[in-house]
Amino acid sequence: MAQMNPKYSVLFEPVRIGPVTAPNRFYQVPHASGMTEANPRVRAAFRGTKAEGGWGVVSTGAVSTHPSSDDSPLPFGRLWDDNDIKSHTLATDVIHEHGSLAAIELWHGGASVMNRTSRLVGYSPSGLPWAATHVGFMGHQRPRVMDAKDIRDVIHWQVEAARRARAASYDIVYVYAGMGYLGYEFLIEEYNQRSDAYGGSVANRVRFVRELLEATKEAVGEDCGVALRISLEELRAKPSEHYASEAHEVVALMADLPDLWDVKMDSSPTDCGASRFRPEGAHEPVIEFVKQATDRPVVGVGRFTSPDTMVSQINRGVLDLIGGARPSIADPFLPNKIREGREDEIRECIGCNICISSWHDGVPVRCTQNPTAGEEWRRGWHPEKVPAAGSDCRVLVVGSGPAGLEAALTAARRGYEVTLAERKEELGGRLLFETRLPGLSAWGRVRDYRLQALQQMGNVDIYPGSEMQADELLAMEHGHVLLATGSRWTRHLYSSLEIPVGRLEQPGVYTPDNLAAGIVPEGPVLVYDFDNFYMGGVVAEFLARQGLQVSYATPAGHASAWTVMTNEQPFVHRMLHDLNIELFTLSLLTRHTGETATLENIFSGAPREVAARSVVLVGHREPEDEVYQALMAREAEFRDAGIRSVSRIGDAMAPGALVHAVYSGHLHARLLDEPNDPGYLRDIQIGVVPPGPAYPD
Repeated sequence: MAQMNPKYSVLFEPVRIGPVTAPNRFYQVPHASGMTEANPRVRAAFRGTKAEGGWGVVSTGAVSTHPSSDDSPLPFGRLWDDNDIKSHTLATDVIHEHGSLAAIELWHGGASVMNRTSRLVGYSPSGLPWAATHVGFMGHQRPRVMDAKDIRDVIHWQVEAARRARAASYDIVYVYAGMGYLGYEFLIEEYNQRSDAYGGSVANRVRFVRELLEATKEAVGEDCGVALRISLEELRAKPSEHYASEAHEVVALMADLPDLWDVKMDSSPTDCGASRFRPEGAHEPVIEFVKQATDRPVVGVGRFTSPDTMVSQINRGVLDLIGGARPSIADPFLPNKIREGREDEIRECIGCNICISSWHDGVPVRCTQNPTAGEEWRRGWHPEKVPAAGSDCRVLVVGSGPAGLEAALTAARRGYEVTLAERKEELGGRLLFETRLPGLSAWGRVRDYRLQALQQMGNVDIYPGSEMQADELLAMEHGHVLLATGSRWTRHLYSSLEIPVGRLEQPGVYTPDNLAAGIVPEGPVLVYDFDNFYMGGVVAEFLARQGLQVSYATPAGHASAWTVMTNEQPFVHRMLHDLNIELFTLSLLTRHTGETATLENIFSGAPREVAARSVVLVGHREPEDEVYQALMAREAEFRDAGIRSVSRIGDAMAPGALVHAVYSGHLHARLLDEPNDPGYLRDIQIGVVPPGPAYPD
């Protein structure tokens, strides 16, 4: 068995957090999971798997202290009354079973929640709304200006929730002063315009957070740690009369109050930045001073996946604990793999932020790299264990994109003899092109992790440069055939009914497939994007960086509109501006002459001519399933060929994002020799709703 590299031993030192001790420096910081009191077993299994994988501290996501902090329809946990305790105990029990500490992020959203379900008027230091132009946070009722009683009430709700957290056996209880939520709103002078003891000077603006900390410490007693989670990006940018910045002043004023400082950025796009725009360790320039300003331990994040980077953070005095949110989702067993000398087996986060889109969608978390995320209880999937093969049938996987690689790897791990055939000389499918695009190189981890594992397995044969047609498939004598033949981009246009319609079939019109084949369009180029995810924007950047004059048009109101879900949209617009790519929104492409393209406003029909010798259409994809259709037309021959099942997987069945392809490959490999898909378990809420008001006074 491999041994841990001695240089990583520092990562497994225990760390004292007030009255409790973390068994190592791996700290799964609070992060949204889309798992609420409505699905407590799903949540417990999800968090418990991380404890099993070696994370020394495992935290909840945001847990509301009162119905006036109601983020619906976005998912959030709650501890509003004693009825909620048991659902949390499910999670703490399984976390403790593996020797880890359990932390809870108590949270009041203040002005950034709309209270759509509770219908209570929101709270704010000065009655100012937060993020009022962000669609997910929009509302038409502004928050109330908090008076002295409101402040006392919020602190009281924090105290009551903290006591319930102790009853649920949490070891660390949080005060949250970040990401635009109530504690943070008091710290920022633009939002805190009060003239009383809670406004004005930094010392006054800190008072509310200080009182929350003091009250929480008193409530939880002497055997529970109290953590402060705080955003420092805006404060670091503000000058202070006696300190290097207001961030330095805030930390100095509360240096000894919390047992742990959990430091982060202010907005989701900078705090949880996609790898396309934010590198590993991007937080360091903002938070690096905190450890020198307090003798309490400090945890922070940075999408850390490299153990060498983690050790550097510790040895250089930046952090005491290595925070992980996205990396802990991509590989819950990351710590154990380092401890066991298997760091080359880490399933590294690619920073695509599909996990964050899950929260925006209000559903349990999804992960491109880890298809078992969120399915630990629902389907009984474990990230490191798979059921044994259901037969001695051999498995043929055709296509080596993300779906094919995941299917081949999962089938091989189950013990099947696997053949992987790829028509190209290089494996990777769509990733071969996409990882060459600006900012997407980290996505190659989807291919590299799986290919490296497959190449080390004795029950896998890999055949690049192998074109497979129906005759070859029937002659291969494999019991199960999984067709991962991908999809193709089409030349469809887009209609005012918001559907693909017609095609633009003429010279000078291209798709991303043409660019992948090496074609360089003649400029000026118009990129027309109704796919609305990353591809249109990244293709425009790709072409502009080759020196072409590029414009970008979309029927949506923003460039790469869906990337608001993955925190990329602000950076996409900044990129378009920096590269002088002209942007046309709310536009339908109706005509291309070879010299110009005609765009019409999607609502008014008003036309506009744009210079464009070439057009790149990034819109509709359709499956490349000709091999599947030809094979199924000969189903009568399956018995003689020994074929038990034929399945399309990934884009060959239904084009989607990488996360859908990987999940499809994993699911179908798990279902081999199963008579049908058993589906997933439906979770139910725990406890009985008490009579009387739905929330305490």
